[in-house]
Amino acid sequence: QVELVESGGGSVQTGGSLRLSCVASGDTNHLRSMGWFRQAPGKEREGVASLYTGGGKTSYANSVMGRFTISQDKTKNTVYLQMNSLQPEDTAMYYCAAGGYWRVGNIEGSDFDYWGQGTQVTVGS
Repeated sequence: QVELVESGGGSVQTGGSLRLSCVASGDTNHLRSMGWFRQAPGKEREGVASLYTGGGKTSYANSVMGRFTISQDKTKNTVYLQMNSLQPEDTAMYYCAAGGYWRVGNIEGSDFDYWGQGTQVTVGS
């Protein structure tokens, strides 16, 4: 129904920036939320950021608030994650996700129905 493809990962120095992209295709009209998750080796999956596709609503994990920005370009069916002031603890596989509804609260993986393949982000200096 929906395919999500992430790109933009790579290796950056501590304090650097990176912009991830997620292109959605298929039956995307019903999507109401888009999110980014990450998972580092030996750690559980963490919700990073999410947005309401109708605009005006975003959520962030406390660990990235003020450094990361989620946004969308609906004309391109693309969601972005701008990551600034990157730290080694941001190193992880980053996954794009999409769901059919929006809710206020923690960014939970169970709220999302579609997932991308992941893109690796490595931060070090």
